[in-house]
Amino acid sequence: MKRPLDWPLLHGPVPFAVSAAAIAALGLLLYGAARRRAGWALVACGVAATLALTGGYVVDRVWRPFPDALPTMVLVWAGLGLAGVALAALWWPGRGWVRRLLAVAAALVALAGCASEINAMFGQYDSLRAALGMRPSDMISVVDATVAAPAVVTPAPGRGLVAVWRRPSQLGLHGRLMNTPIPGARSGFAARPAWIYLPPAYLSVPRAQLPVLILISGQPGTPRDWLDGGHVEAVMNEFARLHDGLAPIVVMPDGLGSVMANPLCMDSKLGNVETYLADDVPDWVRTHLGVDPDPRHWVVGGYSYGGTCALQLGVRRPDRYPTFLDISGQAEPTLGDRKGTVAAAFGGDAAAFARANPRDIMAARKFSDTLGLIVAGREDAEYGPQQKIIRTACEGAGMQVRWWELPGGHSWAVWGQGLVVALPTLAARLGLTEEAPR
Repeated sequence: MKRPLDWPLLHGPVPFAVSAAAIAALGLLLYGAARRRAGWALVACGVAATLALTGGYVVDRVWRPFPDALPTMVLVWAGLGLAGVALAALWWPGRGWVRRLLAVAAALVALAGCASEINAMFGQYDSLRAALGMRPSDMISVVDATVAAPAVVTPAPGRGLVAVWRRPSQLGLHGRLMNTPIPGARSGFAARPAWIYLPPAYLSVPRAQLPVLILISGQPGTPRDWLDGGHVEAVMNEFARLHDGLAPIVVMPDGLGSVMANPLCMDSKLGNVETYLADDVPDWVRTHLGVDPDPRHWVVGGYSYGGTCALQLGVRRPDRYPTFLDISGQAEPTLGDRKGTVAAAFGGDAAAFARANPRDIMAARKFSDTLGLIVAGREDAEYGPQQKIIRTACEGAGMQVRWWELPGGHSWAVWGQGLVVALPTLAARLGLTEEAPR
């Protein structure tokens, strides 16, 4: 039986119960406030709605931390949560402590329910443990991970690692996680610590010389979002179970610098993120981990901002990343519009932006050795059409392109499944399996 911290928050009885309790709490607060101060109850609800709309306007038009607008339902649920707080305040005057505490508890339940609904929209946190950012139990230290293996099994040229790998009898089928800083030695980029998944075959004796999959989060985001929302550990453990412990080493570095930052995955006034991801991260991984050094066996991928970033690195640095996975990315790096983006990142120098923009580069250059894996959400009205633009541009640049359109919008329903559907193709490209699936 699962512990309460591991109860699922995206499906099943827990989110249903939380949402039902939130609706009941809001009803109780409204009833109690309206009984004594009906007019003020309407004012409180109006203030809550105004605050939610004003907050949305500030975020979308003034602050602009995201290139796309907040979904309408996010504002609706935020407004309901604020209404719960405002209505609870109306219970305070002239009430005993029991009813005041009841009002506070009801407001907290209402906020929890609204947060649960917003979380469900994006599929971000599947458990309270993930939402609280608690460390997973299956961690390994950097020292243990970097110990040289007494024997290493290397890929057979043209055949794939699966052709020569033999699973040791004592090898388990669960990988381990590592959380470690990767310094910006060349870039100077101040990155948050990266998360790394090490497959069973990396932890064995002999050790398999494994390929590398770099995964970048969306924005806002953290390096561990691929673990919490994308369930990378479970996905890779399942792949390893089916392949005698073999799976890619997955490195989840920081491509933002902070939760709300948007440095556009470029070298610009906003930070040298391209150099960090294309030089610092690969150099650190090759130095500290026993990985396959062949760049043909390295892939960069991501969702939303991370998908756009993967496309940028695949186009700007094909020497490092001749394969990229772009899930729900944008048509170009943006802070909301091109004029504002060019001004913020390049001081108004449109030519400098064009030299870094993948679509401008692809219009003038061919990439016959590059494989682009592109995933779009069928109900993603904002990013789905942009992905079709990118697909056309990649094909026009001579790339090999694989395309998937999955049910869902701009959420983990598409991002997590995008990695799952692309993984067999990636495994063949990375030299793990011998033949690409048809």
